Amino acid sequence: MRLVTYRCHRTTRTGAIVGSQILDLHHATRHATNPLPTDMLALLARGPRALAAARSAVRAAARHPADAPLRPLARTTLDAPIPNPAKLFALARNYPSHIAEEGERRRLKREMAPRVFIKPSTTVNRPGGPIVLGRHAHWVDWEVELAVVIGRTAKYVALRDAPAHIAGYALVNDISERQHRIRPRLKDEHFDAFFDWLNGKWPDGFAPLGPALVTPDELPSPPHVEIRCYVNGSLMQRADTGEMIYSCPELVSYISQYVTLQPGDIIATGTPAGIGKTQGLKLRPGDVVRCEADELGILENRVVRDKARSRTPRRRSPRGAG
Repeated sequence: MRLVTYRCHRTTRTGAIVGSQILDLHHATRHATNPLPTDMLALLARGPRALAAARSAVRAAARHPADAPLRPLARTTLDAPIPNPAKLFALARNYPSHIAEEGERRRLKREMAPRVFIKPSTTVNRPGGPIVLGRHAHWVDWEVELAVVIGRTAKYVALRDAPAHIAGYALVNDISERQHRIRPRLKDEHFDAFFDWLNGKWPDGFAPLGPALVTPDELPSPPHVEIRCYVNGSLMQRADTGEMIYSCPELVSYISQYVTLQPGDIIATGTPAGIGKTQGLKLRPGDVVRCEADELGILENRVVRDKARSRTPRRRSPRGAG
């Protein structure tokens, strides 16, 4: 099943893709005792029964499309499947190829721990949404990744139980500012470089997500899918998610040891080799970044310049001058 959030009359609604159309899940279940909600977080919070009801509605729509509330996918604006997650985690250096391209020696897995950081929910961007180069943009880069979406509350979850807490998967592009610096410093302290790197992950819209939340029944477990990233049609990244150092269940289990994972939380699982920085390339206005996987769909976004970036504030004359 492929769940989406789409825009309709200045609001957003939950839907499911049926062929080349979108099924309105709330409208399709309006006669049920508890119709499915129009918000994806609320839908996931209802747990497996809500997903089962959605799956039943999809089957009914496929059998009798004339009686179902369907709308053409091609003429519908999708939002991120989870537009407002409570938490968006991300992994640094979870592919050996990415570690190698950054000039580091790969250590044995038992010598490592997952490098988990967090991005604000305001970084979430929709399919087709603009990647805005803000006024402090210097070297903005791409990172195609597999995203895990949590479906059940998880705390101290054992590895063997972790898959049961996953609602599905999506594509995410962990857009990064590689040379983050807002103001000059007279002296760099020990952790400044780390925080410059971290803050470079945080600008608004720097996590395009989508196009759909694909439930685990449509993917192998753990998922082995080929993720790809193109910039202006040129292939930049290509890898199988089976190459990850830490698998999706391992990440769910690990993070749940110190943070309660809630329905709708997202884990971006890291990027493979092929980032722009190691190739001397940066994103510029007009560039088109396309992330894709055959099993997950296409996530495409255009790079634009912040309209406010080039505005120079007028210098006001002192009172009484002139």
